[in-house]
Formats: sequence, C-alpha cells, structure tokens
Amino acid sequence: MSTRPNWNEYFINITKEVSKRSNCMSTSIGAIIVKDGRILSSGYNGAPRKTQDCYERGHCLRRKMNIPSGHRYELCRSVHAEQNAIINAARAGSSVLGSTMYMYGVKKFNAPEALIDAIPCFICKKMVINAGISKVVGMMKNGTIREFNVEQWVNDWKSGDMTADMDLYDTDYSEAKKDDN
Repeated sequence: MSTRPNWNEYFINITKEVSKRSNCMSTSIGAIIVKDGRILSSGYNGAPRKTQDCYERGHCLRRKMNIPSGHRYELCRSVHAEQNAIINAARAGSSVLGSTMYMYGVKKFNAPEALIDAIPCFICKKMVINAGISKVVGMMKNGTIREFNVEQWVNDWKSGDMTADMDLYDTDYSEAKKDDN
C-alpha cells in the first residue's frame, strides 16, 4: 500500500514547513500559492522586510495593548501569510490568476502548539478575491483539509454581507452567538 500523499496533503505539508518561518509570537501561519501543480510563491506571518519583529522588540504590540485576537489587525507588526504570498508572487512577476492558495496554522502560546482553522481573515479574504485566486485549501483545527471556492465567497457577498461567516473568524463573536441560543 502506497503512503504517497494526494495533492492537497502534499501542498499542506509544504505549507506547514513554511509556517515555521513565522516570527509572530501568537500564531505561526504559512501560505503557498500553487498553479498547474507548481508553487508560485510562499508567505508566512511576520514583520515586513528589514523591520524588527515582536521577538526582536521583546513583546507583541497587540498583546501589550490588550487587543483580543481577531481585532485591530492594523496594529499588528506582522503581515499575514496570505498577504505575503500574494506580495511575493507579485515581486517575482507571477500571475496568481486561477491559482490555489494552501494554508496551515498553529497557535504558539498553547503547549503543545494547537492547530487552528487556517482560513483567511476578512482583510485577506478580500485580497484573495481581488488577486483572482480560485480556491483556498486550509488545514482545519480538527485535522481535516477543507477547500473553499473563492467564487462562492463572491456570490455570498452579492446576496449577503461579508460578516455572514463572522463566526469563523471571531472567537468572541462565536462564543456570544452560542450563548444567545
């Protein structure tokens, strides 16, 4: 019996390695963009090039300001993995139109590290749509691999609001929603 991984497993495994380059104190997230079976670019969450990351500064700015996860991304020193993968493709002159993005992530402040649902935040979701990426494949916290059709996000936002899937992104919101039921 062969133990050869399927394509999603193969690229998720590579994305897991990319995530290990993260220099964020809270999470390690990796993203790769693949087209026609070829990796176009990779990215991980971390400080912009040639700037100091949280480890070098000795603290996480958002934690120091008591900002909960999922809020006030503009005050984070890190660029998200998805953003870096898109930026790195652009820097290399690679078109991501019609490509697939793979994502993997773990929370670091748990011991041992815990898988998270590796899906784009609202800001990155908009960037993925505008970049022309067709599909996002993420490792979920339960260990399954989930595929998202980006065109479905577009269609959902035509009829509803982008916050319709807020419970995927905001743990405070999803906990409050559970309490209301």
